[in-house]
Amino acid sequence: MSVQSSPGNQVNVSSVMGRVSLLGGGYCISKYGVEAFSDSLRRELSYFGVKVAIIEPGYFKTNMTRHENFSQGYHEAWERAHPEIKEIYGEKSLASLVKLAVMFEPRWGHNLCLVTDCMEHALTTCHPRTRYSPGWDAKFIYLPMSYMPSILVDAICYWSFPRPAKGL
Repeated sequence: MSVQSSPGNQVNVSSVMGRVSLLGGGYCISKYGVEAFSDSLRRELSYFGVKVAIIEPGYFKTNMTRHENFSQGYHEAWERAHPEIKEIYGEKSLASLVKLAVMFEPRWGHNLCLVTDCMEHALTTCHPRTRYSPGWDAKFIYLPMSYMPSILVDAICYWSFPRPAKGL
């Protein structure tokens, strides 16, 4: 009887924003890419016994999620924007985005061990899950949103996020 050891597990880190795009198109696009890459890689490598898992953390308190960083990015984008764009959106939209960044800065999510525990499990278990979603917001807000009809998610975003001052 021969015993073959497992070739190993692959773990890729994405985000719940790889499932549902809200704000930050470039970030969401990159996370959708990680999701698609991981799914195709999992299917291709399954023939060789390699298992691929995806970690999709919710909104954790990190340097990246500090409202000062978002606010700085919004101000830099505003300064580079064409005058016509500034006229369409208006100064109030910039202030609304900055206010939104402060409002949505996580006051929870200090326990990054939730993420690293998922990574450890995915790397060391014989049968890792396809996806791990650490964080209460990932499980109870963003994942359910990803299964909602698009029209409902669009309505939530429409009523939650700042709009241009002038309609196009």
